[in-house]
Formats: sequence, structure tokens, C-alpha cells
Amino acid sequence: MNHIRNFCIIAHIDHGKSTLADRLLEFTGTINDREFQNQILDDMDLERERGITIKSHAIQMMYQEGEQKYILNLIDTPGHVDFSYEVSRSIAACEGALLVIDATQGIQAQTISNLYQALDHNLEIIPVLNKMDMESAMPEEVKDQIVDLVGCRREEIIEASARTGLGVGAILAAIITRIPPPKGNPAAPLQALIFDSVYNTFRGVIAYFRIFNGTIRSGDHVKFVSTGMDYHADEIGILRLKPEPRKSLSAGDVGYIISGIKSSKEVQVGDTITHVDNPCQQAVEGFKAVKPMVFAGIYPIDADDYEELRDSLEKLRLNDASISFEPESSAALGFGFRCGFLGLLHMEIIQERLDREFDMDVITTVPNVSYRVYTTKGEIIEVHNPSGLPPVTHIEHIEEPNITANIITKAEYVGPIMKLCIDKRGTIKNQVYLTTDRIELSVDMPLGEIVFDFYDKLKSISKGYASFDYFTSGYLEADLIKLDILLNGEIVDALSSLIHRSHAYDFGRKLCTKLKEFIPRQQFDVAIQAAIGAKIIARETVKAVRKDVTAKCYGGDITRKRKLLEKQKKGKKRMRQIGNVEVPQKAFLAVLKLD
Repeated sequence: MNHIRNFCIIAHIDHGKSTLADRLLEFTGTINDREFQNQILDDMDLERERGITIKSHAIQMMYQEGEQKYILNLIDTPGHVDFSYEVSRSIAACEGALLVIDATQGIQAQTISNLYQALDHNLEIIPVLNKMDMESAMPEEVKDQIVDLVGCRREEIIEASARTGLGVGAILAAIITRIPPPKGNPAAPLQALIFDSVYNTFRGVIAYFRIFNGTIRSGDHVKFVSTGMDYHADEIGILRLKPEPRKSLSAGDVGYIISGIKSSKEVQVGDTITHVDNPCQQAVEGFKAVKPMVFAGIYPIDADDYEELRDSLEKLRLNDASISFEPESSAALGFGFRCGFLGLLHMEIIQERLDREFDMDVITTVPNVSYRVYTTKGEIIEVHNPSGLPPVTHIEHIEEPNITANIITKAEYVGPIMKLCIDKRGTIKNQVYLTTDRIELSVDMPLGEIVFDFYDKLKSISKGYASFDYFTSGYLEADLIKLDILLNGEIVDALSSLIHRSHAYDFGRKLCTKLKEFIPRQQFDVAIQAAIGAKIIARETVKAVRKDVTAKCYGGDITRKRKLLEKQKKGKKRMRQIGNVEVPQKAFLAVLKLD
């Protein structure tokens, strides 16, 4: 165990984490030139194109220093705020972390939140100043920020460039000297933490784990503590570029287990593996079931593709256990699914994967969050969809999820960013100057307000400089109302939304104006109305396409024209009673783009 080092790399998005992992793998000879490709640990096309890590990965490297050989287990972490629980489990499986900071951009929000998680788990932090080969690098300034944040000495900060390979040798030497070897007792009852899982079509779910105590052998009878399910370890092994089977693994090792599990729901990130006949006394701390935060309806554009969409979502869930879905139907869009996502980026990725991997064309409804409704009978109902809201007379009050957001920005943009947060019903809790021109803002906000367009607006206000990170802080009571859209007196359920009373009138008016542009003219007047309960708060009318019935009247008495117009009016009235209005796809997309 003295020759094992378990470490992870934590960084903000686009600070060079995956590129540094490539250099470490090359330097240690884990991959050869023939196998090499950029971002080798990011095996999804989407990850490469966007330059983000969506699934965390683990790989074992062998490194020789002098006469001594070391086993280095790198547990990669996703960079985006949506996947922060996965990051916390990867951190829990390590003894040390490389904190990678971009020398051109300095410390950003995700860097700080990941660093705090690493410090909570008592990890040894090795600060790495990346992108030193760039002309715009500001090493001295960023080093000051790192010293203030981490509390280390300036000489402990390693200057590196993941692109050119500068400083990789120094990083490996620091991993061996600074990061402590794993502790644990190989003879104790088995206690292993699951930090990730992948689905293999032929072998079922493969769970990745780190052993804290005990030894696991091939063929052992093991159980997963939180689900209570037990299995036989058909194959265990270590994680090189391809999995390599081993007869046994003991405390300090990182490896994988294949036990013929068919459903990804049975393997939960953060769960503990132990033996059935000699279980450990307590599970590894920190486990929690991943809860979706953002909900949206996904409907096939062609109603005949409903079953195909179900199959596609089932297959996606095998690879990504954090997506949840249940069938729902809408009068406007037909049959589809109500899906739960970890956040907006997660939702975008699922849509993109449905399109690329399964060739599914889908419409996504307006994303919303989950609300708690307290009824007059004393019940608590979780509502993910505005149409699931009980009648107003039965509602005692509604609570919405709240978040604490950390925003790091240049001092010159603080005013507009504060205004944006206050407009989104935020309250500024704290502001701290990290350096003379960089500020960290702490803001309490409702999650529902950032779901829509908050991130885009933040980036445009700050010219791309502001970075944003958040964590949930419980539920708070809010004055929320259901806003309905009526076409010709009929409610269109797919356009309904739960909204704060202060924003309802403005939003209703904008929505009606936008829909007027997209709904085609009929033979009769179409009324587009926004309503709160029975009260109409905004209205637009799409004028009828009229035939000129008085064209044949020339001269004569006015009553002849009037008679023809009255007859037409009656016909239009009868037509409106039996006519129905088709809502085009563009109208639903317009609602998503509503500013």
C-alpha cells in the first residue's frame, strides 16, 4: 500500500484538466503513440466537441522513480456544476488532488467549490498553474490568488503547460512525495466505495470502486449496502486503458466489478460494497440518491415514434442513471415523457444524444423545477408539471427550491450582475474582494429563476468573464401562481407555467404577443388569452381571413349589404364553435426563446 497513490484532478471548465491527463498518461507510458488521441479519457464525441467532461473516468498508471515502482490511480472528475455529486464521490475515493488553474483566467467559481469539497475530505492539495505557454498568462497575479485561497507557499505551486508537457515530471514527483499513501486494513471486513458505473451491452453494469478496508476476490458473494441487493463477483480487475482482470484486490486499490447486473438503477454512485457473510460495520459516508433538479416534457415530433422514444430513453438511462422519466400526455403535443435532469447542461446533453445516437427528433417543453404544494387537508404533494397542480381552493401554500449561488467576476461588472440577480428575485448575501479587481458574490435565489436564461444573460453582461456555481439550500415559501394560455377558450396545457405573481402579467402579455406571430390565421377570429384562474390578464386576437361578401352589391340600399354581413357573421360564429386551432411547433420553441 505504501506504493499506491490515489488522486483526482479538479478544475473549472476549460482549464486544461483532460489535456493534463493526456500528458500524464504519455509521460508514464500508459498509452503508446498508436493508441493516443487528444482527450483520450473523454470517449464521447460530444465531450470532445464541447471540451467538457460529462462522465468521470478512472485509469491506473505505473511510474518508476529510481528503483521504486509506484501505482498511480487517476480518478478524473466532470467539470460542470450539474455533476457536482459525482465530483464529490470521486474526491471521496482519493487522498490527494491536483488543483488545476488557468494562468490566463485565474481562479473561477467551480475551482473554489471543488476545492472546498476536497478540503472537507482532508485531501492533500497540489496547486498546478496551467497554460504557462500562453502569451496572455499572468503567473504572478494568479499565484497571489492561489496563495490567498489555498494558504500554500508560492514555491509549492507547480508551473505547467498541459499542451507542451512543461512541468509534467514535477507534477508526478509531487504526487509521490506530497500525497499520502492510502490507509486501511486488508484483513478487515470489505468496505469499498462505488464512484462510477458504466453499462456494457454484453456484460451488464460495470461498477468502479475504491477499497478502503478488506480484500475482494473473484467469485466472492458481495452486497451493495443502500440497495440491499447481493451478487457474485464474476470478474474483478484494475482499470488500465482497457480493463485488466485480477484474482484479488485489497485496501487502497481502485478497480472494477462485473456481476451480471442488468439495470443501472441497482448501482448507485456513492454506495458501499461489502461481503454478505462478513459485512462492514458502517457504510462509507456521504451517500445520497441523486435527485433531478430540472424537469421538462420530451415529446416525439411524429406521434408514431412514441415507442421508439421510450426505447431510446431506456438505453440512455443504462449509460446515465441520473436521468429519470415517466409517461405523460398533453392535449397539444400528444404522448411523451416527463423527464428529470440534474441541470440545464444535462438536459441539453440528453437532447443532443437523443438526436445523434438514436436519430430522434423531439420537442422539449419549457423546463421547470419541482415544487412542494401544501394542501388544506395537510398533505404535501411534489409537483413537477404545472398541469399537476391541485385546484387553487385546495392549496394552502407552495414552496420552491432555493439555491446559494457563487459568482466570481471582474469588479467593473458587479453593478449589472447585482441588478440581474435582484431582477431574478435574488438577495445578495455577501461580497468578497479576492483581489483588487475580482469579486466573489454570494446570492440566495430561487432555482426556477436560473433555469430559463440566467446563465446566458450573466455571460453576456460580463463579456464572458463571470463564472457561476451553485448548490441547493432547501425549500422556501413563495407566492406562485399558475399561468394558463387559452386558445379560443381552450387551455393549452403544454404552454402552462408556474410563475411568481410579480412576473405573471408581464410574462403573460409577452407570451400572447409572441404566439400571435406564429399562429396562422383561420376563417374565424382566434382569441389568445393569458389567464390566472378565471381572470384574463392579457389578450391578443388573430384576425379572421374574410371573403368580401358585399362585392356583388353595387348601388341600392345599405340594408342589402348589412343583411349579407350579418349572414357571414352568423356563419363565422358557428365555425368558431366547431373549429379547432392547430399550434405549430415554432410556437412552442418561441416560448423557450422568450426574453
